[in-house]
Amino acid sequence: MPSNVLKTAEVEKISHLEYFNIAVSVDCVIFGYENKELKVLLIESDLKEFSGLYSLLGDLVRPDEDLDAASYRVLKERTGLDDVFLQQVHTFGRVNRHPSGRVVSTAYYSLININNHKLSIDDSNLHWHSVNSIKKLAFDHKEILDTCLKLLRSQVMDYPVVYNLLPEKFSLRALQEVYEAILGVSLDRRNFRKKIALKNWLQELDELEDDVSHRPGKLHKFKPKVIKSLLSKIG
Repeated sequence: MPSNVLKTAEVEKISHLEYFNIAVSVDCVIFGYENKELKVLLIESDLKEFSGLYSLLGDLVRPDEDLDAASYRVLKERTGLDDVFLQQVHTFGRVNRHPSGRVVSTAYYSLININNHKLSIDDSNLHWHSVNSIKKLAFDHKEILDTCLKLLRSQVMDYPVVYNLLPEKFSLRALQEVYEAILGVSLDRRNFRKKIALKNWLQELDELEDDVSHRPGKLHKFKPKVIKSLLSKIG
């Protein structure tokens, strides 16, 4: 075909048919927080090749579905939520990453409050697992989890991504405990509060904690407009 003659999309497809037979999927790393631990939602793999192992929640992207729409669908089907922060992280495409054939997967992460949101599907194989306890997962999902956790840790002090992990009203002590669970380190109380104050993310309330064994602290809440504006820059 002469170089100055344009080919049709159909000719392009026929001449590269093997390239158009690659599956595309999404994998969602759904983080939660409970009992001062960062957790991730996992499901027992239904593939014989990964018998006894857990995997992240994911699915193939439907032929008529956008990539982001697929990730929100997975989140909605498994948690019942469709209005939480969800960020695209990285695409994983090693040739042999899936035993059924060539599958290229894009990973997303989100954070939800475990105590406020019950799982929408009564599936005995669906469980929250402490991130620190996970040693091996099906497919390359341990690599995907680690990649998403690394990004979360790099963002957590610059963006208020933790807002979905907490109840509407919370103490600064509770907020610090969430940050320590995510970062995996202990934080100096005074320095942490100074950094948070400079962010202007929080509104102090004229209310105190109740039912606590320590001296009650003042309650705070996130400023909705500020949070929405900041997260729109990275979501």
